Amino acid sequence: MIRMKSTRSFMFLICPIMVLIFLYYSSGRLHLRSPVQKSQYDKQGFLTKLDRKLPLELRYKYGNLSKGECKPGYTEAKMTSIYPKFSKPAPMFLDPNFKRLSKIISYPPPFGVRTQEKIIDHILQATKRYSLGSELDSISCKKCIIIGNGGILFNKSLGSQIDQYDVVVRLNEAPVAGFEKDVGSKTTMRITYPEGAIQKPERYEKSSLFVLSAFKPMDFKWLRLMVFNEKLRSMEGFWKSVARVVPREPEDIRILNPYFIQEAAFKFIGLPNNNGLMGRGNIPTLGTVAITMALHSCDEVAVAGFGYDMNTPHAPLHYYEKLIMSAIKESWTHNISKEKEFLRKLVKGGVIRDLTNGI
Repeated sequence: MIRMKSTRSFMFLICPIMVLIFLYYSSGRLHLRSPVQKSQYDKQGFLTKLDRKLPLELRYKYGNLSKGECKPGYTEAKMTSIYPKFSKPAPMFLDPNFKRLSKIISYPPPFGVRTQEKIIDHILQATKRYSLGSELDSISCKKCIIIGNGGILFNKSLGSQIDQYDVVVRLNEAPVAGFEKDVGSKTTMRITYPEGAIQKPERYEKSSLFVLSAFKPMDFKWLRLMVFNEKLRSMEGFWKSVARVVPREPEDIRILNPYFIQEAAFKFIGLPNNNGLMGRGNIPTLGTVAITMALHSCDEVAVAGFGYDMNTPHAPLHYYEKLIMSAIKESWTHNISKEKEFLRKLVKGGVIRDLTNGI
């Protein structure tokens, strides 16, 4: 009897201790798991496990739309689902209120407008228009496509498919005439910088927006000359020859919001900040800047002509010339491998669609 009592006393004593030990280790395990929860996002803030499946709330939102129908707000919703830090839409082009945009006012070019406010004011007073135009602005759901210049476009016969998009964005001097079967004939805007602009006036499309993406202060000076149709007297400050005339009326000229360069470089790709100044390997390519713009401005985004395959050194570099892949040299300004990593996240996460499967 005495033994049974002592056994019971022991059990009454040991049980609470066991419960406390269990709770201690359970809380410890939970504590150990919390870093694992955080690691579901990479350094830039993207989900590490990506797939094209729609989150449940988006399935309900877009489930009843017929195939091919534009999905309102889809790009922003999908981007936010794989990158929760995605900020609210930023203006596509600079307008007279650009000084209120705190994200760009403290950075000099290419990441902002500091020191360039007066010349931008002067340009905007002449252009007078700061959007895509009344026809496109009235479309409630916009499908956009960014056309890269890669040789992967050659002989793909995507022209008619490309022309079905509401907004077709082309880059630098990539030609359309003679390549319509592969790249289409429609151009909504051509984004460029002075050294990349078409130099022969006759090669410009009859109607499209000319959009400057400024990478240095000199680019704004060049644009002012083009807007006011003044003579360019010197090539000093440019790293190669530039266009001397842009055959566009001032109202067809825009300035791309430099926030897209900043966001692509520092937030999406994770390039070195370098105190907000242009430096080695911290400038995104124009194609990635254009895609970043589209993430803010379009309901659906597609790309074509992106991606360089260095495993095929004799493949064409661009769709419009005979240069081959091996002609690519290491870039001082770009980090191509890190940039490709970012673009792959967008494709794998279903944020953008890659028509040529080169990313």
